[in-house]
Amino acid sequence: MVSGAPSSLTLLGATGSIGSSAVAVIRANPGRFRVEAVAGGRNAGGLAKLARDLGATCAAISDESAYRDLKNELFGSGIAPLGGASGVCEAAARPSDRVVAAITGVAGLQATCVALERGATVALANKEAMVSAGKAVLAVARKGRATILPLDSEHNALFQALGGAPIEAVARMTLTASGGPFRTWTAERIAAATLEQALAHPNFAMGSKITVDSASMMNKGLELIEAHFLFGLPESRLDVVVHPQQLIHGLVTFADGSVNAGMAMPDMRVPMAHCLTYPERCDSGARGLDLLTIGRLDFEAPDDVRFPALRLAREALKAGKSAPTVLNAANEVAVEAFLARKIRFCDIAATVETVMNLPGLADQREPETVEEAISVDHVSRFHAAQALSLRARRVTN
Repeated sequence: MVSGAPSSLTLLGATGSIGSSAVAVIRANPGRFRVEAVAGGRNAGGLAKLARDLGATCAAISDESAYRDLKNELFGSGIAPLGGASGVCEAAARPSDRVVAAITGVAGLQATCVALERGATVALANKEAMVSAGKAVLAVARKGRATILPLDSEHNALFQALGGAPIEAVARMTLTASGGPFRTWTAERIAAATLEQALAHPNFAMGSKITVDSASMMNKGLELIEAHFLFGLPESRLDVVVHPQQLIHGLVTFADGSVNAGMAMPDMRVPMAHCLTYPERCDSGARGLDLLTIGRLDFEAPDDVRFPALRLAREALKAGKSAPTVLNAANEVAVEAFLARKIRFCDIAATVETVMNLPGLADQREPETVEEAISVDHVSRFHAAQALSLRARRVTN
């Protein structure tokens, strides 16, 4: 164990799957971390228990209707209850060394920026924040002299494979994709996929939104856009390859032809441990990689026809301006509708494409502030809801 005072942490999205990985790493390294604040969505009981178990000083729940339950659960504990988006931002503003930003969707954007404004080291798992407002988020980080550490397994692998080399030395970065549960399915089967089938990811246990994004491969498209902002590479120097075993998470090809691969078992505790202690290392609790047992590594080209969401994300990255913000907003609305069984799986990408093609929406200037990004996001959500209202009528189950 590293000597000295424990590192103080804030966990945004503490009750989700990524938050669970953070908690696992914390518990695997007793005495190394101190939890300042935790924040969750609507599970008041789970959040309160976590706050008590970790010894947090405050707990924030974004769903205002659950605030009273949280307050009751924490009564007599000395842990301050906070509610609503403002409460989550207040938790992010609390003094801590590192913040795990794992609130799904653009809902996590403001709290992430609050942490960056105060100069925290932010382990960023909320890819939607970077996709919808990448330029603005980076500006906030520069102004606050904050550090962003990529927590997504793919971006973390790229960061580690880069090894501190200048980005000018990089010829190409490659993100890997499992292919999701529909990797070998025909287009017809994918179109008729059920919610249960879409949620059956072959490798990772994740939240429902990101799992559906993985099934459509929109997740990989969002990760391409995030990689562009995190590493400063254009779309032409970013690749995706399907790698079913998901043991190589990212590849960096340098100008001299050499390639570094970021490899690990598909376990979010690995990038979490890296982000919580960088530049040091700690025990993640994850199983090590045994190549002799694995025996083989397979790779395939992604299919933009069966998985149009990936194509749409590439087009948004190429187009720039407000296109990534519009893409993300429309996808969030469509995935929510699919999770509610209001539309078919194939309607997700179709809805995104409809909204992307609306005149004057995706070709606005790139949002330069968080407020501008949120404004574009709101308008895009309105148009996505309109497009969905037509499609929802055709769903019979």
